[in-house]
Amino acid sequence: MQKKWFGIGMAAVMMGTVLVGCGDDAATGKNADEQVLNLYIGDDLPNMDVSKATDAYSFLMMANTMEGLVRLDATGNAQPGLAESWEISPDSKTYTFKLRDAKWANGDAVSANDFVYSWKRTLNPDTGSQYSFMLYWVKGATEYNQGKGSADEVGVKAIDDKTLEVTLNNPTPFFLNQMSFPIFFAQNQKFVEEKGDKYGTSFDTILSNGPFKMTAWEHDTSVTLEKNADYWDASKVALGTVNYQVIKDSTAAVNMYEAGQLDRVGLVRDHVDRYKDSAEYSLKPELTNGYIIFNPAIKGLDNAKIRTAITWAIDRDMYADIVYHNGTVGATGFVPNGTSDSAGGDFRKTAGDTLTKKTDAEVKAIFEEGLKEAGLKASDLKLELLVDDSDVAKKSSELLQEQWRSKLGITINVQSVPFKLRLEKEKNMQYQIGLSLWGADYNDPMTFLDLFLADGEFNKVKYKNPKYDELINKAKAEADTKKRAQYLVEAEKLLMKDMPIGPVFFRGKAFATKEYVKGLVTLPYGIDYDLKNVKIEGKK
Repeated sequence: MQKKWFGIGMAAVMMGTVLVGCGDDAATGKNADEQVLNLYIGDDLPNMDVSKATDAYSFLMMANTMEGLVRLDATGNAQPGLAESWEISPDSKTYTFKLRDAKWANGDAVSANDFVYSWKRTLNPDTGSQYSFMLYWVKGATEYNQGKGSADEVGVKAIDDKTLEVTLNNPTPFFLNQMSFPIFFAQNQKFVEEKGDKYGTSFDTILSNGPFKMTAWEHDTSVTLEKNADYWDASKVALGTVNYQVIKDSTAAVNMYEAGQLDRVGLVRDHVDRYKDSAEYSLKPELTNGYIIFNPAIKGLDNAKIRTAITWAIDRDMYADIVYHNGTVGATGFVPNGTSDSAGGDFRKTAGDTLTKKTDAEVKAIFEEGLKEAGLKASDLKLELLVDDSDVAKKSSELLQEQWRSKLGITINVQSVPFKLRLEKEKNMQYQIGLSLWGADYNDPMTFLDLFLADGEFNKVKYKNPKYDELINKAKAEADTKKRAQYLVEAEKLLMKDMPIGPVFFRGKAFATKEYVKGLVTLPYGIDYDLKNVKIEGKK
């Protein structure tokens, strides 16, 4: 998913990001056990339409106001959600989910048909869902989405109101866990069609079936969630209210935390050192990368050696320490540390370092070769870097500008815009160089590597290499996990050779959380955290 440089309760993405917001003094309350949680997010929610959202902020809100067939526990394993049980066929290609008695916030029963409608709406080419590719594991999904098949041929059907059957093209080990991700959530057809184009754009055009419901959304300012009394497991939900405030500056967020206006805050740079010995401190590795994107339509950026030089010129370890200093490390490839290779190992260890440190002389040499091939001088490169308008993105851009100036002799201007606008500009190729983040939607290298298929919805660099597509598609069809892992290793090596993107870091997250906040589950991938079991206990 797309993340933001400073977000979800910290300097973050998405991209990829961590969302945690805050409220005012009145919301904080005086009662020690008042069940009010004050958090913040780093920017406004771009879109709460289940089929159209692409970012970590929106997905976080969906995951706490809605529920999937399964929920993930703290170790990333599937637990019953709206499905009380499921069966998997011997060939691992057919999943049968039994739904529990559950309601939408308008009183309608949640049915198997709500999932069928939702998945087919996402796949409908007219919907224009960027995340439709996530359903391509399902039989007939690719064909329908690409206009080569019909909705009736998609392998999802309601056997009855409480039984959903899903048929896959091939065995997909991580498919069950994916059911916790918002793109696989149900949608109430009557409600969606009633709201039309406004669906998902305001609190009253969102319908919940999860632990909380959205009761206020002041764009660019705040979001309020309240306990959903119609949720099937409402008796186990302790929080009554969750207040989110939009805060783009990491120092401002820390100040509010210290003033008691926030219950959790993300930490970067000197704030990490201030809290690292505190009982409130926690550090969480995550499956998120940060990388440079290049628009190949720009003169000079169509040359692989110039792109490589721009990437190599970044001191990635220095960048991680100066910009974040929170467990973030310099990238050694595109797929982050800790990502499963699908064969029982860590992909980063299986693949080794596909991006290594280079001397200044090596950087300069390949840059000169690229300029010669392109018929350019360094002074001909008039480039602009697109970033978010957060303080972390500002720090990032300043460091990158200096490294590119000192090592390559090029001056790059900066365009700073709100998160939502950055996503739009990247999607529409309205950038030259950009800073982007991607967080894993599931624990597998494919969640990163299939971004760059020639027809990929998030191929923002228009990368096109038939060999790369062949390797990715072979991996998708391969049942032997070791062979599959090797295809993905080869694909990443090819990506690093062509360098359509330039990896910079693998992100970590550091937090300070008030000790009276109990039961907050941070998730290893997909959604950042789960609020269902949170309670306020012992607040003074």
